[in-house]
Amino acid sequence: MKLKKIGASLLAAAVLTTWGFTASADSSYEHIRNATGKLTYNDTTILIDPFFAAKNSHPGFEGSFNETQRMPLVDLPMSIDEILKDVDAVVVTHTHLDHWDDVAAQSIDKNIPIYVQHTDDQRLIQKQGFKDVRVLSESATFGGVTMTHRNGSHGTEEMYENKALGANLGEAMGVVFSMPNEKTVYLVGDTVWTAEVTKSINKYNPDVMIMNTGYAKVLGYEDSIIMGTEDVGKAANLAPNAKILTVHMDTVNHTATSRKDMKKYVDGMKLNDQVVIPEDGETVNL
Repeated sequence: MKLKKIGASLLAAAVLTTWGFTASADSSYEHIRNATGKLTYNDTTILIDPFFAAKNSHPGFEGSFNETQRMPLVDLPMSIDEILKDVDAVVVTHTHLDHWDDVAAQSIDKNIPIYVQHTDDQRLIQKQGFKDVRVLSESATFGGVTMTHRNGSHGTEEMYENKALGANLGEAMGVVFSMPNEKTVYLVGDTVWTAEVTKSINKYNPDVMIMNTGYAKVLGYEDSIIMGTEDVGKAANLAPNAKILTVHMDTVNHTATSRKDMKKYVDGMKLNDQVVIPEDGETVNL
């Protein structure tokens, strides 16, 4: 934990209380690349879905849109050491390559707490030498931050009817992060829009939504395996007071929606005051 920052925050809280305001610590989301980001609540920083591979180091996902394109399409915006600075815990929503890769497994401290969706992912990461891998089956609190597991669907019902494809898609979770006097953040994760997403928004009334909106596609199916532009519009309508951050674009071969596409949609729907499209390396205050 960052003790100097704790002291500064306590001093700020005392000043605000003296002045008659409700104290609230700073919170932010630093977008790294793809679905990788750092969520910070005051003195606690959580790294999300670390994908650290160098540009063009992997072939494109086989059987998917633009499969001949190598990935990642771009390099990391900063060094891995800089990304890992001040990280207290890691959340891995699922273990697809673009959310948890070998470079991350080799770079991250083996003793750091890692939260995963189920025992299969727990066993996989433990085999990579990590000592503290925790299953987020319901809710857990770390460093004052409460994390709550939310269900997603990494594709449509039609896709899961194909057993081979369904096995490749697997499962992926979303997470709701909350802390007293701080913004509630709903990390939607790799999912299409389902009743569970609607339920999560209605139940937790998030102040911030982080949405994976690259509209990744597999061959032979019209629909995508994650969200896209229209889902952003749906979220804005259902949660009109939430700040929406759109990520998971411009990094892996099978995403059919780019930041440029998203900006065109956001401009056309006049959602600029609500939707943020962070660049790699950009920090958004929540």
